[in-house]
Amino acid sequence: MLKGYKFSPFAHSIFLRIYAGLVVVCICIGIIAYLLVGIVNDFRSQNYREEMASSAFYLIKQGILRQGQPEAIQNWLDDASILLNIPLSILPAEKITFSRMEQERLKAGDAVVRFDSAKNFADIYSELPTTPAAEQEKAGPPRLLYARVDRIGEQQIKALAVFILDDLVQYRGQEEARLATLQRHFSYPLKLRPASQMDLDVDQRARFRRNEVVLVIRDGANGMGSSLQVISPTSHPGEALVLGPIPTFNWMPLQLLLSIIVLGLIMLSLAVYSLIFPVERKLRALKVGIGRVRAGDLNARVNVTGHDEVALVGEAFNNMTAHVQRLIDSQRELTRAVSHELRTPVARIRFGVDMLADTDDSESRWEQQALIDKDIESLNELIDEILTYAKLEEGTPSLSMEPIALGALIGKVGEETRRLSTKSIEVVLPPIEIEAVAEQRYLHRVVQNLAGNAVRYADSRVRISTGLEQGMAFISVEDDGPGIPEKDREKVFMPFTRLDDSRTRASGGYGLGLSIVSRIAFWFGGTIRVDASPELGGARFTMRWPIKPKKL
Repeated sequence: MLKGYKFSPFAHSIFLRIYAGLVVVCICIGIIAYLLVGIVNDFRSQNYREEMASSAFYLIKQGILRQGQPEAIQNWLDDASILLNIPLSILPAEKITFSRMEQERLKAGDAVVRFDSAKNFADIYSELPTTPAAEQEKAGPPRLLYARVDRIGEQQIKALAVFILDDLVQYRGQEEARLATLQRHFSYPLKLRPASQMDLDVDQRARFRRNEVVLVIRDGANGMGSSLQVISPTSHPGEALVLGPIPTFNWMPLQLLLSIIVLGLIMLSLAVYSLIFPVERKLRALKVGIGRVRAGDLNARVNVTGHDEVALVGEAFNNMTAHVQRLIDSQRELTRAVSHELRTPVARIRFGVDMLADTDDSESRWEQQALIDKDIESLNELIDEILTYAKLEEGTPSLSMEPIALGALIGKVGEETRRLSTKSIEVVLPPIEIEAVAEQRYLHRVVQNLAGNAVRYADSRVRISTGLEQGMAFISVEDDGPGIPEKDREKVFMPFTRLDDSRTRASGGYGLGLSIVSRIAFWFGGTIRVDASPELGGARFTMRWPIKPKKL
């Protein structure tokens, strides 16, 4: 794990992000629905108050218009105030400041309601039309009918019927036509019906016969809320004035509830889509990449973004295709290189066999037999190198990782190299014994290959050293030979690459040693690089790997 890197479950689990996102969306939908219901209900309740107030104030203004002198108007207002149990007054319009929307309502003859939720009362204003007496006096500024209402009860509702009956008295014989005119200012029905058709109980019928206004409350059905009817006897026997049904204010009507549910489902659907779409897009890209690989395009890669499960699958897919491509390329190169490498010893063996058949000299026969034995040994070494490289290249090898004393290891390889070479082999041991986790057999092979390669090209000196640097173990092998040009330093780790392009016994080797070292370094989780030796002047190969490599 990288230093300073912090694991985040939300970044690494797309399913956790989806679940958490859905919870957040549900909470947001709940909050939005709560706020939306409040806003809508505030608007609905304000509209309900204004509709009810406009109807009542229209009747009151009609009564004021029928009065002549100011004294008669005031007396009528006093009577109306007693009937409503609400004080009514007339104010100059210039004393009150109204918004543009309120001014439009006043000009249209509707009421303006200003509700104070903290004190639970409403101030109601409605512009008074000019009376005939005022027109004769050429009165200028408009006036407002004003009332402050802190409660609405049975008395105020019954008073509406009294006002309507008082208005209908002025239109005897034309009650139906007048009622149709009044209907335009009411949001609920106004009707004249025979009393015999009214659905009243015994007590309500008795009160009706006593010329009392009857209030009938009816429960709602299908979620529509409750309503009430005002039934009042008229001046015509057996006839009733019916107001309503007047709907009571329903804070959660069925239409609003359905609208909120539909809105919530739409928001939830959009949220789910926005959460699932990135996963779908990644899976679609992965599907396209798999299709390309199936069609034979091993260069196919998927664009990996994020650190979630799908991104990890995409990264694994890219690694897999890269590894398969590398294996196929390696197999092709191996096949070409092996066929080339085998020709030389096989040709020498065939030449030696022919020489044996053509000579009778025993000394010459022994000499040819010895050369054939060397060629066979070369074939064995080549086969061993090829098998080792193929094993390291085909996939994750079986590694038996254990702590290894690095000083003892390079000392052992140094002794083995001295016995096979006349060149100076210098082993630089660390100040204290150090250990690093590695596979004993493969690490020994690394040092052996690097040392053998250095002896082959050194003029006289080879140095082997080891140590620890910044949590990494390293083994370095230097020589005083001609070195490796910088442009060829990456090429030397390719299989069957030899910069001297020689195939003679003098140079030796098959170009697989450094490739094997490179693959071992990879499986150790480390690196191998070559540069110039600062002291000896030749090439310096340095392998670094973690002291405790991660499990692959």
